[in-house]
Amino acid sequence: MKKIIALALALATCFLLTSCSQENESSVPEKIPEPEITKMRSICELATMECYYHNVAKFYEEKAESFLWFTKDKHFWIEYSGVVTIGIDASLVNVMVEDEKVTITMPPAKVLGCKVDETTLNDRSVIVANGSAAVTAEDQTAAFKEAQKEMQNVASNDMMLLKNAQQRAQKLIEDYVVNLGEMVGKEYYVTWLYVTEDGAQSSVDSAQQTESAV
Repeated sequence: MKKIIALALALATCFLLTSCSQENESSVPEKIPEPEITKMRSICELATMECYYHNVAKFYEEKAESFLWFTKDKHFWIEYSGVVTIGIDASLVNVMVEDEKVTITMPPAKVLGCKVDETTLNDRSVIVANGSAAVTAEDQTAAFKEAQKEMQNVASNDMMLLKNAQQRAQKLIEDYVVNLGEMVGKEYYVTWLYVTEDGAQSSVDSAQQTESAV
């Protein structure tokens, strides 16, 4: 009899503990997911653009060779293709969420990388001018470095290209915020806080951007 009573008390205690546990779990409000900075930065990395350039690098050295009173200039061209990566520095992107208002700090797009595609180079890529001094491997390496600088300068000054890269990242981020809001039954309002290279800031909300684009 004592064993039966002890078993009944143990079952009753387990039932009470289970009920209390379920009640405590149900009383804790479920946290609604909000836009996350880590995901926005990952989106920026995915939004980078690769632009392909085809150009000719020129190399000229005056009086590269001399013998007695005779001198020769060194003059040649290298035809090459290169890749320039343009996008947003993801580490500078930030976000602040206040209820339905989402403020996203967005830096300007810039050149993230630049390199000559060595697979496009062959024996016909180097064109030596008639009467030129001999061209060495070191000369070609120097020409490649100048070519990379030239590609970077051209891309860095292409304002339309940089603007397109920034808008591409913004569109993907805004789609992420809107889709997240639809999942949790919330309508987020996005405001962009632009930061220029000199640290100046300006803010524009998505509605104003849409109106200006129409």
